[in-house]
Amino acid sequence: MNKTSEIKFVVELDENRVPEKLTWSAQDGGVDLEEAKAMMLSIWDANAKETLRIDLWTKDMPVDEMKQFFHQTLVAMADTFKRATADEKMTETMKDFCQYFAEKMELTK
Repeated sequence: MNKTSEIKFVVELDENRVPEKLTWSAQDGGVDLEEAKAMMLSIWDANAKETLRIDLWTKDMPVDEMKQFFHQTLVAMADTFKRATADEKMTETMKDFCQYFAEKMELTK
């Protein structure tokens, strides 16, 4: 029998359905109701050949942290793209953009 693993997200909403609190659990990873301020989830729909997305952030997520979150997500996407496709040239192009993004957002020190 195949093993299964579950990742669970809990979103607490205010009266206007705006996220106030995000928590997630991944029992296999030893994570239980860990709090987060933002999340991005992309799912490939093979039948429709399109990406489905869930992007959530809490109303108290600071803008400077959102900029860091986006930058780190872009870097992670470039790394994942390289592992998934072995396309070195496009990976370098993506990383160049990540550096440009960091500079424009004044994230570099």
